[in-house]
Amino acid sequence: MTTGEWLQACLCRRDGYNYRMVTSKLRALHKYEQKVDSLRREIDQVRRQLRALPGEHGFGSMAAFIKELRKAEKAGGSRGTGRRKRAKITPETKQKVKSLVGANKTGRQIAAQLGISLPSVQNIKRELGLVKKRK
Repeated sequence: MTTGEWLQACLCRRDGYNYRMVTSKLRALHKYEQKVDSLRREIDQVRRQLRALPGEHGFGSMAAFIKELRKAEKAGGSRGTGRRKRAKITPETKQKVKSLVGANKTGRQIAAQLGISLPSVQNIKRELGLVKKRK
């Protein structure tokens, strides 16, 4: 018996358990098909928006737009996609940290002002003896 024949036989037996089971499965299948259709419409909308991007930014073709995006990425134009360059901690930087600590600046403020990380500020403070030791 093929799947189609089995399904037809189940649908003909309306009073039995199989009918209820199959109809509930068909309803669930219909809901999933509706969800798939909805997702396909969303994908089509996003694709249209992506196709319109080059024109919105003054490019004649998608290839030219992508070429410029890649150039910008190499030049550091992308944010959050990679690690930043390692900061050089010079004696001048250490002196600036010391003076900013004396001016009651927080570690976060010092890090932002000097362009170094908060752990670097903490390490410099420890190195200069500006951190209270734990008891």
